[in-house]
Amino acid sequence: MAERKATNKYYPPDWTPNQGSLNTYHGSHPLRERARKIKQGIMIVRFELPFNIWCGGCGSHVGMGVRYNAEKTTVGQYYSTRIFKFRMKCHLCDNHFEITTDPQNCDYVVTSGASRKNERWEHTEGETVSVEGHSDKERMASDPMFKLEHSVQDEEKVTEETPRLDLLQNLQDEKKDDFAINQLLRKRFREEKKHLEEEEEQDRQLQKKASISIPLVPENDKDIVAAKKMHYSHQDPSQIRKRKRRDIKTQSLFGKKRGKLEMAKLRMDSKIFSGIGSSSLGSSSGVKQLRTKLGIQTKK
Repeated sequence: MAERKATNKYYPPDWTPNQGSLNTYHGSHPLRERARKIKQGIMIVRFELPFNIWCGGCGSHVGMGVRYNAEKTTVGQYYSTRIFKFRMKCHLCDNHFEITTDPQNCDYVVTSGASRKNERWEHTEGETVSVEGHSDKERMASDPMFKLEHSVQDEEKVTEETPRLDLLQNLQDEKKDDFAINQLLRKRFREEKKHLEEEEEQDRQLQKKASISIPLVPENDKDIVAAKKMHYSHQDPSQIRKRKRRDIKTQSLFGKKRGKLEMAKLRMDSKIFSGIGSSSLGSSSGVKQLRTKLGIQTKK
């Protein structure tokens, strides 16, 4: 496919080899729209932001990796390396910002229109060895005392970090066997899976016993302490029914509870009824006797 694209070009009938290439014949540049400002020394390129920035026009945050059609120009040189400037327009407003290359520090610098979000990493935080810059190298080459001072510091650093490096190397050697590490991980996974299955089975049995369908969460120390402080009454359902019936019988018909004297009288009445026979209860003398014991006066 690429070969056909390279060779399958249309040449008009009035074209002659003396007229040059097809771009010259049509009066266009090989880069087409990218070279529309080539006479001004500007090339249109696709530029990707190397870091997060804050737009100076709208104040919006533009993340690293956002791509723009930038105008690329050469603004200077660092030794034999050219310094480029990229000018682009914010996609959220009409503001333009510029970013230039920094070959000395191997970085980019925001020159105008925006501000860089400070997320730089310092080598001192990770306790790593810093690389000397160009000025330090030149000073070490020209100043013997500065070079001696650096060499002494390097030796002290090596003496201090050697035990830690040996420890890391030993740990790396112990974990070098991939099969043993994989076997250990699989064993731990099987144990955790078995433990989870046992907990699920216990929860399932508890849900079935309590007739609930809500999911159960793992218990903690607070739940155990709270459960120990709770007390439940252990009464038989038949006893509860008898108590309710007794309360209903002893309760007044008018909604007020009877006093102790009236309840004692009722208990006495129950004994009287149990002591009186059916024959005496049906006779007039039995009724009079009952009225006298209950304290009911008869009408004359």
